Amino acid sequence: MLEIQEKLSSDGYQELRKAAGSAELHITEALDRDDVIGFIAYSYGADKTVVYDYDDGGDMMLCDGLVRSVMLKSTLKGIKHMLFELPDDGKYESLRKLRFISGDSRQCPDVESFMNGCQHCKEKKE
Repeated sequence: MLEIQEKLSSDGYQELRKAAGSAELHITEALDRDDVIGFIAYSYGADKTVVYDYDDGGDMMLCDGLVRSVMLKSTLKGIKHMLFELPDDGKYESLRKLRFISGDSRQCPDVESFMNGCQHCKEKKE
C-alpha cells in the first residue's frame, strides 16, 4: 500500500541539504510496504515553498502525489507560491505535463488556486 509521509530527519539526503542552504529542509517520502520508492525535498519560506528535487522512479502519478502533498501543506501554512529549483532540467517536463508549471516557468504562482481548481473538477464529476 502506498503511503506518503514526511520524514522527520534529512538523514540520507545530505546533497539536498546543501541545496537548501540555511533553509530548513523537509523530506517527504513515498513508501510501498516500508520501501522508499520516491521522495520530494523542499523548504518553506515566508512567501513561497522551494522544491529542490524529487524522485518518482519514472511514475508520473507518483510525481503528482508527491507535489500535491507539498502543495496542500503549503496552502495550510498560507504559502501561495511554489518555486522549483531542480538539479535535472528533465524533471521539469513531468511538472509541465501535470500542469504544475507552464512554459519556461519554474514556479507555480498561485498554489491555492491550483488546489481549488482540483476541487472544481471534482465537483463537475459529481
